[in-house]
Amino acid sequence: FHDSSVIPDGAEISSYLFRDTPKRYFFVVEEDNTPLAVTVTPCDAPLEWKLSVQELPEEASGEGSEPLEQQKQQITNEEGTELFSYKGNDVEYFVSSSSPSGLYQLDLLSTEKDTHFKVYATTTPESDQPYPELPYDPRIDVTSLGRTTVTLAWKPSPTASLLKQPIQYCIVINKEHNFKSLCAVEARLSSDDAFMMAPKPGLDFSPFDFAHFGFPPDNNSGKERGFLKSSSKFGRQTSSKPRVDLHKVCIGNKNIFTVSDLKPDTQYYFDMFAVNTNTNMSTAYVGTFARTKEEAKQKTVELKDGKVTDVFIKRKGAKFLRFAPVSSHQKVTFSVHSCLDAVQIQVRRDGKLLLSQNVEGVRQFQLRGKAKAKYLIRLKGSKKGASMLKILATTRPNKQSFPSLPEDTRIKAFDKLRTCSSVTVAWLGTQERNKFCIYKREVDDNYNEEQKKREQNQCLGPDTRKKSEKVLCKYFHSQNIQKAVTTETIRGLQPGKSYLLDVYVIGHGGHSVKYQSKLVKTRKFC
Repeated sequence: FHDSSVIPDGAEISSYLFRDTPKRYFFVVEEDNTPLAVTVTPCDAPLEWKLSVQELPEEASGEGSEPLEQQKQQITNEEGTELFSYKGNDVEYFVSSSSPSGLYQLDLLSTEKDTHFKVYATTTPESDQPYPELPYDPRIDVTSLGRTTVTLAWKPSPTASLLKQPIQYCIVINKEHNFKSLCAVEARLSSDDAFMMAPKPGLDFSPFDFAHFGFPPDNNSGKERGFLKSSSKFGRQTSSKPRVDLHKVCIGNKNIFTVSDLKPDTQYYFDMFAVNTNTNMSTAYVGTFARTKEEAKQKTVELKDGKVTDVFIKRKGAKFLRFAPVSSHQKVTFSVHSCLDAVQIQVRRDGKLLLSQNVEGVRQFQLRGKAKAKYLIRLKGSKKGASMLKILATTRPNKQSFPSLPEDTRIKAFDKLRTCSSVTVAWLGTQERNKFCIYKREVDDNYNEEQKKREQNQCLGPDTRKKSEKVLCKYFHSQNIQKAVTTETIRGLQPGKSYLLDVYVIGHGGHSVKYQSKLVKTRKFC
């Protein structure tokens, strides 16, 4: 910070004000009819300031004149002629093409809080032009608006287009209000992450990590884009200071920019500053604001009591279902059959979360009912690939459409019982009497686990199989769960061939579930 009370000619100074403590600066104009420009930039609080002039003592000019400090002492107590005064937080300036010689006095006061500010004074405003000039239309236009993106465009500064001075544009995005100056922005940002490096060409469409805006921080995004300064101090600052929902990015001399990674249905304020990279002095365009579009409303599928509904979910996607029982009910049962990978199910009753679980295979959940209750079911797919599932909701406990399954749905093959024309296998059942159908299909010797995995859609029933592949169907169960096991010998096979075996269990409602496929091979020589 500038600690002298004399303002140099043609250089911007930064200084500090304590609340309710006035500060006075001096500036000498030695000759009459001198042009003069004084600019005051409040940083983070409104200022009161006035500019006045006093005549210089007779001996103040020429050789052997007293130092300025002594001249100041002589006339500090005198009140000069007031030329200009202002109160507020705008960047305000006094300009005169012909000013009298004298000792100019600038008085500043902050009544709101301790703050800092910038002052620039010059007697050669025409040739200096340290602040970039604004175009005739200094507004920022919002040219397109999406759910998470906003595209901004603006007219170039004449300082760049006509005077060919090095100008870069800095965009500031926040959710609170527009800013009048870049130093007001920097007062809100910590010094460490105030400036971001310019983006590489072609990478400007995802400007920065929006962790501050409530998004999960993606630690790789900045590094991939190549222009986020990674700072080890960053985490330390955010833990000790309240987070500021404010981002600034400097983009070089382009006149269009797309801000991305915004939140849907949220109002953002956008400010643009033209910065002279030689002087580091800036001018603010007229800021704007815009509300991002709402998230597309998810269609909600209505579930009918006791009816199975097929659901398809894209990779990492989600689906919403609603169940509103017509009659009063004591319990509600949700049966879920995940055909491929595990899916996550969440059930809310009138907004209250009752259930959140991952489901593989067939699962059944029984929840306590409530009169006139409405249930919202959210199904979230797998990260690996698309998910398919069947879901049934019912208020009638005996209406079980999905068959019950044992914990282990593998088929076991007995190696010692293999022959050249038969294999013997076993699988587990349950205490509930169900129908089991076994199918066989000859496959190549190079048939592998990957191909087997692709065919593991548990929801495809026996109706999708050729009649020639059917071996037999049988009913079985056991009250003693330890003994609920059945064996079967499959005959009429070719020597030295590989076969894929499938067991389907079929429930009372006709809905079937496939056990895990088993690859077997007959003996080549017997």
